[in-house]
Amino acid sequence: MKNVLQEYLQSTRALMLAKLDGLSEYDRRRPLVPSGTNLLGLVKHLTGVEYVYLGTSVGRPPAEILPWEADGSVWEGADMWAKPSESTEYLTGLYRDACARGDQSIAEFELDHPAEVPHWAEEKRRTTFGALLVRVVDETAHHAGHADILRELIDGQGGKDADMLDAAGWSEYYATIQRAAEAFRER
Repeated sequence: MKNVLQEYLQSTRALMLAKLDGLSEYDRRRPLVPSGTNLLGLVKHLTGVEYVYLGTSVGRPPAEILPWEADGSVWEGADMWAKPSESTEYLTGLYRDACARGDQSIAEFELDHPAEVPHWAEEKRRTTFGALLVRVVDETAHHAGHADILRELIDGQGGKDADMLDAAGWSEYYATIQRAAEAFRER
């Protein structure tokens, strides 16, 4: 089971990084929905997720505290967007390191290994490595879905099934869905 979870996690991590490929710094950073969600911010957020849940929570904290954790700005959403001083290379480097450290933890710990999440309420803090691994797989997949949509908004590059139809086919598919929705439009 642990190997299956790791395989899913590794493929979804790769997808997250691939969504940055070929984009300008502006497109990697710009918010595309009212919540401010942006591609590089998703990678930054997942860096902290990996470090905390697959590292710190099992006694393997990173060598250095992430700047947005050290100054407390993580609690104000600073882990969801890239500051001008945080380059793509810096943030993707941190993410790759967090993922490598996570993979080391997966190799080292069994799913029932005790874990403790420092920022959770005292009465809920204790858990298992397996529960945290499932959480990281879920959160990474959740944000990979966001990344698919953001990338499609930026340049039309769709998700893993994007090559299922050509441009005309997607246009017709979209029109079919729109026509079905129109039946429920309030007039």
